[in-house]
Amino acid sequence: MKLKDLPKCPVETTLALIGEKWKILIIRDLLNGTKRFNELKKSCGISQKVLTTYLRKMEDDGLVLRKVYKQVPPRVEYTLSDVGYSLAGILNSMASWGTDYKTFLKLLEKNTQSGNMLY
Repeated sequence: MKLKDLPKCPVETTLALIGEKWKILIIRDLLNGTKRFNELKKSCGISQKVLTTYLRKMEDDGLVLRKVYKQVPPRVEYTLSDVGYSLAGILNSMASWGTDYKTFLKLLEKNTQSGNMLY
């Protein structure tokens, strides 16, 4: 993505780069280290075509690095760039919020069943 194509709002810029489900899941998995294509495909539950599309886009955006080994069969590994790793805080915050929200829903369900309203 080119600077001139980015939105003025920094939140919109972030969403333009990582705001799609598959991108977030790919980043989540690569935060744990380098992965091969089939490892990502399996862990994300994504089709080969879609994974290829997103990895190429993320590589173009500078989030992912691709390393090809010259061997038979060919081996390709993906890792986050420094820019990609800088998203760790955002994903950690998302994970924390998701955990808190699930806790909230459990409390809401429990209180609703007992006739109490939580909010």
